[in-house]
Amino acid sequence: MSERHADLVFTGGPVHTVDATRPFATSVAVRGEWIVAVGHDEVHELIGPGTEVVDLSGRLLIPGFQDAHVHPVGAGVELGQCDLGGIVDAGECLARIRSWADAHPDRAWITGGGWSMEAFPGGTPSRRLLDTAVPDRPVYLVNRDHHGAWVNSLALEKAGVTRRTPDPADGRIERDSDGAPSGVLQEGAMALVARHVPPITLDEQLAGLLRAQEVLHAHGITAWQDALLGEHASTADPAPAYRRAALDGLLTARVRGALWWDREAGMEQVERLLERRETFTVGRIEAGTVKIMQDGIAENGTAALLGPYLTPCGCASGNTGVSFIEPDQLALIVTRLDREGFQAHFHALGDRAVREALDAIEAAIGVNGHRGNRHHLAHLQVVDETDVPRFRKLGATANIQALWATHEPQMDELTIPFLGPERAVRQYPFADLVRSGAIQAAGSDWPVSSPDPLAALHNAVNRQEPDSGRPVFLPEQRITLDAALRAYTAGSAYVNHLDDTGVIAPGRLADLALLDRDVFSRPVEEIASAQVMQTFVGGQRVHASDEA
Repeated sequence: MSERHADLVFTGGPVHTVDATRPFATSVAVRGEWIVAVGHDEVHELIGPGTEVVDLSGRLLIPGFQDAHVHPVGAGVELGQCDLGGIVDAGECLARIRSWADAHPDRAWITGGGWSMEAFPGGTPSRRLLDTAVPDRPVYLVNRDHHGAWVNSLALEKAGVTRRTPDPADGRIERDSDGAPSGVLQEGAMALVARHVPPITLDEQLAGLLRAQEVLHAHGITAWQDALLGEHASTADPAPAYRRAALDGLLTARVRGALWWDREAGMEQVERLLERRETFTVGRIEAGTVKIMQDGIAENGTAALLGPYLTPCGCASGNTGVSFIEPDQLALIVTRLDREGFQAHFHALGDRAVREALDAIEAAIGVNGHRGNRHHLAHLQVVDETDVPRFRKLGATANIQALWATHEPQMDELTIPFLGPERAVRQYPFADLVRSGAIQAAGSDWPVSSPDPLAALHNAVNRQEPDSGRPVFLPEQRITLDAALRAYTAGSAYVNHLDDTGVIAPGRLADLALLDRDVFSRPVEEIASAQVMQTFVGGQRVHASDEA
């Protein structure tokens, strides 16, 4: 042991290190930002008069969680707008909107989101319904998935969207029987109205980022990958807010930023991305990733599938979803980005989008060789079984969002009937990916779903929400708690290029989370009941609960 004392020592175990060389310990010593010792009673030699000692007393110390796909700035901003998250009843949703509008008479537009498709027939609420809540101001509210927006008549009027407005190539205007816009805009059609919404200011974005950072630290999250730095729909570019926070010393998390690939622009944008990578790599943020959205979502029929969606009667439709970028062009894009040292972060839900993304990575390797850029595919709702082993072969990481792998109304009413039985059983194949040897990372996609990693761990292990009373969702795809935790720590650290984090071992950064119980010693049905007591980034406490 070193003759110098530690600044911080955790003792009294248990410690789950996620380190294969020493999976379990009872004591950890930290000096400055770094872990200097992991073990048992021998670590006590580093305790001196100035050492802070944390007695674990049966509570569990783990590496800090890392969210590999999240939108904190947008989530934080939405928390300050009309927040409809968690509401699954249409009447309650309208009451919340009316109440928020009444409380903010100075707002020229009513904005916010988080509404659930399951609250409305067919997942598509009408403009007339929204008019009853707010008839005198335009309203623009994104849904929980952020792939659709609900607007009122005045918003459509201000944007000039009528029955004569054509659908954009990358989206759809939902319409009444007479062809008039019904009030929901899908995917690229959101921009028809979004471009008229007053822009979010930098100060509002910074406030949203700091609000979100506090929420994420409270969930034990020490680092994340922001999955969209750029302008998209009504979302202002979060990158300047990160830069200001980093320069002002306000960014306490470690952040990897995914620069947005504008599918309306061409290869000429690569030079701009190189400039943005340099500009927005500062302090604790590194903008070395490019986000490519290859398809939409299954609930609105825009996830790209290898075969057609079914109609309500169970017949094959003419719709196979949308590939936002043609496969040949995607391969050229990824090959160029890979050559420039960028990591590609794909949004890929449908089995065709997954295959197209893997094909693009394979094409890049064929030209550039393996360059260690750690490309990853997020969401992976439907994966063809022949593509599962390709993740390991190509070194592509499977970035999972475990909270979505469960029976709930959006799945049971808006997804399974339209995927059909053969594809429905290929959803979120976590266990198949683990067995294939693929690296798994994990994320929440907050504000699409909860940022709570413990809830996600619960779902990955149980494939069932706590106390839901619903059947287990594809039980053969359940994974162990050890595998789930590894994905949310070491796996996400890998895709975030944070190689000094993700495990508890000497020489690693002291990014840690302290839980109120040892989830490994209790029934797996209780995982979601655990709470984060304290969170540390580089040995500095960034969150402590009232009970800590």
